[in-house]
Amino acid sequence: MEGIRVSSNYEDVIIGLEVHIQLTNLKTKLFCSCNADYRGAEPNSHNCPICLGLPGSLPVINERAIEFATRLALALDSKINDSMFFFRKNYFYVDLPKGFQISQYNKAGGRAFADRGNITVKINGKKKEIRLNRIHLEEDPARLVHKGSIATSPYTLVDYNRSGVCLIEIVSEPVIRSPEEAREFLKQLKSIVQYTRISNLDLTGAARVDANISIKGHERSEVKNISSFKEVERALKWEIQRQRNLLKRGKKLTQETRHWDDKRRITISLRMKEFEEDYRYFPEQDLVPIAIDKDFIQQVKDKLPEMPNERAIRLQRDYNLSEFDSENLVLDKDIADFYEDGVNSDPSFGPNEYKQFCNWLMNDILRHLNEQNKTITETKVQPKLVVDLINNINEGKITTKIAKTFISEMMNGSSISKIIEKKGKKRISNEEIIEGNCKEVIKENPKIVEDCRKNPKAIEALIGRVMGKTKGQADPEITRRIMFKMLKQIGIII
Repeated sequence: MEGIRVSSNYEDVIIGLEVHIQLTNLKTKLFCSCNADYRGAEPNSHNCPICLGLPGSLPVINERAIEFATRLALALDSKINDSMFFFRKNYFYVDLPKGFQISQYNKAGGRAFADRGNITVKINGKKKEIRLNRIHLEEDPARLVHKGSIATSPYTLVDYNRSGVCLIEIVSEPVIRSPEEAREFLKQLKSIVQYTRISNLDLTGAARVDANISIKGHERSEVKNISSFKEVERALKWEIQRQRNLLKRGKKLTQETRHWDDKRRITISLRMKEFEEDYRYFPEQDLVPIAIDKDFIQQVKDKLPEMPNERAIRLQRDYNLSEFDSENLVLDKDIADFYEDGVNSDPSFGPNEYKQFCNWLMNDILRHLNEQNKTITETKVQPKLVVDLINNINEGKITTKIAKTFISEMMNGSSISKIIEKKGKKRISNEEIIEGNCKEVIKENPKIVEDCRKNPKAIEALIGRVMGKTKGQADPEITRRIMFKMLKQIGIII
């Protein structure tokens, strides 16, 4: 955020989020049978008269989309409306071939798919419920392709493959008070969506966010189409500071729509904000009303898998994990599945191993995934490899320090035995070898040895030198015992 100093005081900030999620696990579009898997396809190759809005074409609702929306509404504890119909939201852009978008409207007699709901976030150890206003279904517009930045591109290309793909929009109440709260809200929402199996949000463009931001008492700005959850926090911080800087200079804030430029990491003005009446909502006459009965909702509910919060409570109970560990594990369903598959694969595992497995997974393995920008399913690592790693440490065949050097090869599917054989790294437990290294370290580091007289913790530095000499292979407990013994013999410690 070059040139702007970001304040961490957000008491006067009001944020509301509109999250658009593509239901990527649907095979077809919302109102036609065109293939919804447009990624990687030739531009404008997944189209038909319906999704292009050609005269005389008639849309038909995708029943599976209703089921998917029901899953999410139940997971968010929203109230599903028993009847509803679609509206036309009129505005002309090149990404809307019909000149209007088929969406849902919760006014003028209309209803959203579901009302209310909540998502619980935790900030600085304190839980807060973020209330939802509604969720509704709508079609995705086409995809605009720019050469470079939207602000500098000399032209715009349109790919209609995305046009008509099913979106579900989750609208929060304006109760979010900081970019950090927004980040946690989106993190929890992504987790819930993953558990409901309605979408893969790791796909490019599967989630987009419109953020409404204002300083209390002033007009708001809407930052449109933030292309990933990761960018939302950055965009909010920038826009909040931009508005504050204007107010400091005595400027008046105007209601407007802005674009987040994720390359320059700034927001740029697109247009003065439209008002609701500008969209001229009216019922979509080509689609019949939708009725959802209690039996259908119950059938969907019966098939709904365990949700993240429920799973976190069970992990605490079944594996003696802390609240912190269990809540972090369940955020990613694939990570949580990996964990349970691993700890249940070895009958000898108990509370100590449950914790060890969690630590390896959430620290070293997750760090590697983040560095490589991969999910765990995109690697070849299997739960059994982590089990074998832990067993080799517990049996004294390798040290924890050695084990940490195995992670990269484990992620490529190499077995622990092959890695040990290849690296030639085994735990050194021979006391004569360790004693010889301790003698050398004491001789080479007289200043650290002298420090041990006043500060017993300085011995850790000497042990570290031994571990360095043995490339992490010396058994740390044996090394510590021998080092203490030798320092006592020369009168350094009593």
